[in-house]
Amino acid sequence: MTDGAGAGKVRLDKWLWAARFFKTRALAAEAIDTGRIEVNGERAKRARLVQAGDTIRVRRPPFEHVVRVTATAEQRGSATVAATLYQETEASSKAREALADQMRAIGPSAFRDQGRPSKKERRDIERWRGRGK
Repeated sequence: MTDGAGAGKVRLDKWLWAARFFKTRALAAEAIDTGRIEVNGERAKRARLVQAGDTIRVRRPPFEHVVRVTATAEQRGSATVAATLYQETEASSKAREALADQMRAIGPSAFRDQGRPSKKERRDIERWRGRGK
């Protein structure tokens, strides 16, 4: 880990991975390429160098994080080390908590994947098509 005092600049994709916003650098790079990451209010590229003091907006639907870089790291460390790399803004934290509360109030059924139907749903479909009992 490099502190922001020296030449502590790191590629954006590496920093996002080291700060544990994404599981792999490839996922971080994909998020950057699709425009879900902004640095200091501007859309960024993978190789953009970030340093202490930069503000990064990370959109991972349905949540959005706005963080200020406090330190840089080239390598991924433990979660406790990753937590020292940034400080989330108070407004971002409150907005995420409010959205989480709303989602809990709606319930899990609203967010269920539309994948394979359940046994009951299959029977209802067959009945609707006129092939079931």
